[in-house]
Amino acid sequence: MTDLARFLVSRPATLAALTVLLVCVPVGASYLPIPPPVTAADLGAACLVGAAGLRVLAGDRLPRSRLWLAVAAVAVGVGISAIASPDPAGSATGLVRYLQIFVLVPIATVLVVRDRRDIWLVCGAVLVAATVEGAVGVWQSLTGMGASYGNREVRAVGTFGALQVMGMAIVVGYGVVLAFGLAVVHRAARARALLFVLGALLVVPLLLSLSRGALIATLCATAAMLVAASPRLAVRAAALGAGATVAAATVAAAAVPAGTGPVGARLASVGTISSAPDRSITDRFDLWRTATDMWRDHPLAGVGLKLFPGYRDSYAPMSLSSGSDVADPAIGFLREPLLSPHNMYLLVLSEQGLIGALALLALLLGVAVMTVRRTVSARDGAAPPDGSTSDGRIVSAAAVGVITWTLVNFVYGDIGGSTTVLMSVLLGLAMWWAVQPPAGVHKAGAR
Repeated sequence: MTDLARFLVSRPATLAALTVLLVCVPVGASYLPIPPPVTAADLGAACLVGAAGLRVLAGDRLPRSRLWLAVAAVAVGVGISAIASPDPAGSATGLVRYLQIFVLVPIATVLVVRDRRDIWLVCGAVLVAATVEGAVGVWQSLTGMGASYGNREVRAVGTFGALQVMGMAIVVGYGVVLAFGLAVVHRAARARALLFVLGALLVVPLLLSLSRGALIATLCATAAMLVAASPRLAVRAAALGAGATVAAATVAAAAVPAGTGPVGARLASVGTISSAPDRSITDRFDLWRTATDMWRDHPLAGVGLKLFPGYRDSYAPMSLSSGSDVADPAIGFLREPLLSPHNMYLLVLSEQGLIGALALLALLLGVAVMTVRRTVSARDGAAPPDGSTSDGRIVSAAAVGVITWTLVNFVYGDIGGSTTVLMSVLLGLAMWWAVQPPAGVHKAGAR
């Protein structure tokens, strides 16, 4: 135990990697006897934040950056919304959650990641998690043990089950982005080939997840990081990616019993979202309208954290469904209530008003702009130092992909479930790259 503690102190990024792996632990009862469910990933995140706190006590400091003003603005925004809430006690859990996801865990990740080995620890954990979840998801589709779709249990959900139907898609989507992002900048031909192959294979369970939003986010993220890292490679990769996508779609379709029905129908529905939306899209549009109506009546501080469900029925149109049908072999059939607008921007706008929404946008767009700028600088040969190694560029394209994936995915989803912790760790990794000092400027006192 002493050796383990000594290793964790010397290499605290291991806790970030462990937190990522704990996301895959099936969610059952809360791990702590308190009202909000506490997952294994939440406990890992708490240990990660604690380890970062010890690094601060030991003298570590964050690199100087204006990005921390945006992080502070998010904390202030959620604080104002919690204080102004008509139900401060109920909003307190939302305050803790937002601080965990957008402030504490990302900052902790920046503090514990020190060199190239730490980067590989975190990224490797994400790739392992994506591979495990993807393998489970493919097996579910092959054996009819997944979540229900069209009266058939063929939807790949990994270890998350039907109650977190987007969980596997998020993990695998981030895995695809990291695999391709690391491959783009890796110098070793064999490692680059293995990463490209892994990314292509992960496209299969991504398609079998039947998640339109995750697929769109992955395509956008891949395009963004290819353009940022190498425009020439982006042109070549476009042709290769098109062929790989067709091949993956063929394999995914073949993996599902009775032909290409679920995968083909789901992909085809992307083009009919506006002209002939299905029931899930209609409900989502109704929820978006509900969120904007809430904001119009509470423009500055919103209705209060965690209070969207309480105000929903007062603003929702009559056409909104009472809930969403979910089913799998483990839980049977359930009808889940629609408790959020399934759009992170509108959720924050309705619950936190303009103050919170502008703060969150400033943070996410700030990370996006800074990661792109750092990546372009590294591409042109002016790579900034990363403190303990001469080359931190291995994460450059991946950081662009991660923040792009998150920005796009937030149009179709919001925070919720254990995968939110994975997102916060990867947001911290993107921040780590974003706040690196310009070439020739050393991080005096940072370590």
